[in-house]
Amino acid sequence: MKIDDVAFFKLMQSEMNADPDRFRLLGDADTVFAIVMEDGRATFRVRIRFEELNCVEVGPGAPDTIVDFSLVGPLTAWQAMFDDVLANGRATGLQTINSLVLLGDEVRLTGDDPMGLDKFSRFNQTLQEYIDGAARAAVATT
Repeated sequence: MKIDDVAFFKLMQSEMNADPDRFRLLGDADTVFAIVMEDGRATFRVRIRFEELNCVEVGPGAPDTIVDFSLVGPLTAWQAMFDDVLANGRATGLQTINSLVLLGDEVRLTGDDPMGLDKFSRFNQTLQEYIDGAARAAVATT
């Protein structure tokens, strides 16, 4: 499945919501964020909302959509991260979302509100578990 498709993120939403115990240890997460993939021709945006232990919303994200933070990077960087997730069952090494953002050379954390930006750090592991759900979703759909 293409990663620049809302349906891909809905699969990860289903994985998250099917296994709340996986997220319980991480605690409640209340945030709305966007993942933005740029490829030079088009920009793909998806808006994702977590409430407590669930992903309650996944949908297209317009450029003016209000979010706590956005993760913005080239489609190639996102593809490399998801390829790593699929190959290893989870993101490894420098392909974790935290590493990609900290390095800042491809995926950037953006936002207008310092409290919103802080939610990336606060809920980082929940976000990583959500992303790692791509591996479980791939297994479930094959």
